[in-house]
Amino acid sequence: MRDIHRRRFLRVSASAAATGLLTAGAWQSELRCEEPSNRRTTTKEPTVKATIAGVKTFAVEYPITGYFKFFQDRSEKPIGRQCVVVKITDEAGNVGWGQSVPSHTWSYETLESVKTTIDRYLGPALVGQDAFDRETIQAILGRNIAPLFSTGQPLCKAGIDLALFDLTGRILNQSAAERWSRESRKSITLSWTINPQTLDELPGLVEQAYERGFRNFNLKVGSDADFDVKVCREIRKLARDAFVWADANGGYDLETALAVAPKFADLGIKAFEQPLPANRLSWFAKLKKQAALPILMDEPIVTAVDLEEFHRLGLLDGVAMKVARCGGLVEARKVMQYIEDNGLLFFASGLTDPDLSLAASLLLFGAYNLQRPAALNAPQFLTQTLLKEPIKIEADQAIVPTGPGLGVAVDEKKLRGLQF
Repeated sequence: MRDIHRRRFLRVSASAAATGLLTAGAWQSELRCEEPSNRRTTTKEPTVKATIAGVKTFAVEYPITGYFKFFQDRSEKPIGRQCVVVKITDEAGNVGWGQSVPSHTWSYETLESVKTTIDRYLGPALVGQDAFDRETIQAILGRNIAPLFSTGQPLCKAGIDLALFDLTGRILNQSAAERWSRESRKSITLSWTINPQTLDELPGLVEQAYERGFRNFNLKVGSDADFDVKVCREIRKLARDAFVWADANGGYDLETALAVAPKFADLGIKAFEQPLPANRLSWFAKLKKQAALPILMDEPIVTAVDLEEFHRLGLLDGVAMKVARCGGLVEARKVMQYIEDNGLLFFASGLTDPDLSLAASLLLFGAYNLQRPAALNAPQFLTQTLLKEPIKIEADQAIVPTGPGLGVAVDEKKLRGLQF
């Protein structure tokens, strides 16, 4: 009962805060509109057991087309999208597949750290455990790779989480929407990532997006404020009706962020994602108080506890959701529930998630009725798949999988072809 009263208090407090903010700028009324819920009557999963017999990992690399700043080696030469595929088998021979998507230029996790952590620590610890016992499995993952400020190695653990979700969903023969008792959207609108090195590139990049059927854009900013404002201005000339938001990946200091936010707002930018370094909490409070744009957090939001604390401190207006950053679907759903219960802005992005990780993102964003374009840019940058049937991308619409588990099937011959 105490938790129920607390949730009601948070909802009422958030609603009152939103009402008070309406005078700060026009964006609040535009973006804080109530979104329809996808909830259905809750049903309990049947009691089933699946004893884990083995956990195996595969290092793979997807070829990349175009330039994206996060996929470069130490000499700044382009590299492919490297990740770790996870295969979990139970004693009955059932199989579940997952995917960890580390990026050493985005966080401290690398392909090598992910693979060795699963092979040496997490995988062996899971053998003999019941795949349906989420509480015990979460405790084992936390005990073997301990947290510091938040979850330890969440990108690594996401691969295991997804494989377990896939395994148990296939055993139950249930889709994600059925397991979560929610109605899912049939498709998610995607945005096109713009991260130009020169202004001269912009017309070609926008034209490329239009040729592929994309109409909305997420901009990578944070290195050069003057250049970033010029990019925003040119994008508005080239795509007047597009939904556009800016992601600085923590690249600005407070003075710069305070200076560029009103300029971005004047150019019709819809939100300011991760404008400041993740640990500069007092800076976030000052930038949010300026109220020039909605402030979204990304990198710091690993767990629902993180979000609750940052929300209480008045540091954000919403979250750019990433399944992988949260350590998988179990924690990502808790974060989504907090967003939904407290009326926070729900934006979505990824880490150029291929195949299995992309499927998980689509399942979550579809079940929680994402209203805005998602920065899931694997269809933009990746050229191959390890799935038997690739996830359908129709212009800028990514079709949400509907099959059991993650709703997609791995082709092991294609998997071997991408291994390195």
